[in-house]
Amino acid sequence: MQLKIFSTAFLLFFLATFSFAGPDMNEGKWQITTKTEIKGMPMQMPPQTYTQCIKKEDIVPETQTQNNMNDECKILNHEVNGDTVTWEIECKSNNGGVSTGKGTVTYNGDTMEGRVDINVSGGNMGDVKMIQHMNGKRIGDCK
Repeated sequence: MQLKIFSTAFLLFFLATFSFAGPDMNEGKWQITTKTEIKGMPMQMPPQTYTQCIKKEDIVPETQTQNNMNDECKILNHEVNGDTVTWEIECKSNNGGVSTGKGTVTYNGDTMEGRVDINVSGGNMGDVKMIQHMNGKRIGDCK
């Protein structure tokens, strides 16, 4: 009987420890570079680099769209599976356009790599499909 109780307690401890451990990501100030592909455009935009403070409780990196525009964006949901974070996002722009997207990023300590697929509809751009490839590295502590 004691062996069964010990085994059950050990299993619960093991599951709790690894279920809530989160991805292998070191919190801090991150430098993120995005390369954006716009479907149907022969000439692509140059890569853009920005910085963001990323913490375990706010693990979804900003997209370049969020970072540069005055859009009202919200993360609809996100999941953590091992070192990979997935999410859905919706942004409403001042010109009446709506952007929706799905993103994924995989952390590896002080580096990350990911992708966001974005659909823009309405507004000044019409209907556009974009893919943002991102990679990043931790460059220090948050201030």
